[in-house]
Amino acid sequence: MDITDFPNLAARSIEARQAVIYPSAVAQSAAVRPLLGSLSKSNMQSNLQTFSGYFNRYYRSTYGVQSSQWLQGRAQSVVTASGADRYGATVKAFTHSWGQSSIIATIPGRSSKTVVIGAHLDSINLNNPSSGRAPGADDDGSGCVTILEAMRVLLTSSTFAQGQAPNTIEFHWYAAEEGGLLGSQAIFQSYKNAGRNVRAMLEQDMTGYVQATLAAGQRESVGIITDFVDVSLTEFIKKVVTAYCAIPYVLTKCGYACSDHASATKAGYPSAFVIESALEYNSGFIHTAQDTLSTVSYDHMLEHAKMTLGFAYELGFATL
Repeated sequence: MDITDFPNLAARSIEARQAVIYPSAVAQSAAVRPLLGSLSKSNMQSNLQTFSGYFNRYYRSTYGVQSSQWLQGRAQSVVTASGADRYGATVKAFTHSWGQSSIIATIPGRSSKTVVIGAHLDSINLNNPSSGRAPGADDDGSGCVTILEAMRVLLTSSTFAQGQAPNTIEFHWYAAEEGGLLGSQAIFQSYKNAGRNVRAMLEQDMTGYVQATLAAGQRESVGIITDFVDVSLTEFIKKVVTAYCAIPYVLTKCGYACSDHASATKAGYPSAFVIESALEYNSGFIHTAQDTLSTVSYDHMLEHAKMTLGFAYELGFATL
């Protein structure tokens, strides 16, 4: 993790964080369950085919810029098709000093209390970062299209589309995660400086690879990271997976603050991280030219989309 561009972010520490109390049980199942069947594997597949088709999504490359612009257009299409833009929903680029922009989709609620769901849009080939082939289908194309599909279905709820949920929901796609969490650090430093009231942040970095889990004779599961995360938010996510997914969760550790949720934590916001499996069974193809569509399971991504949709809906209505 590289914090050299934002030295004040690490200094603004956990003591500034206000404890958030999350629901003791899911409360919106009557509304959420009918929506789960609207989640589309074919949508995720189509989006991921295009997104991983860029030669790479390196944050300083032309392809990185182009892929971010394409994804912003897809997010805008989702918002426009739902009619939510007529009620204040927006999709905006968050620009950086490098070429690739992050993307923020905001679904306003009746309060400024904000729930953030994130994934990172860049990719990298570690053997040749600037010009190597890096399709990034799993890392983190899978997470990007997973949360995009969850947003699409969330906005089929008129309550969210018309800005009537109690809390604001934001979907973030971060640039330059592979460069040291740079995009998310810039965003959360901006939020901290502006006094933004972020009550929960969930990162999904890789949602598609399940082959190693199955090859080891283990049960397909949603991986919930338990280190360098907010304990209470993580406990709530366990409840969401149990309520809305067809597979169980498995608890696992990253060993360090290993994705964009760490930027939220450093800024004093409670964060959590969900991944495709136990860490020992994560894809071995990431950061190479072999991180291709052939390595991902759309059935598995669908379970992550269910969790994302349930998480957003539940916390959109929760007293936070």
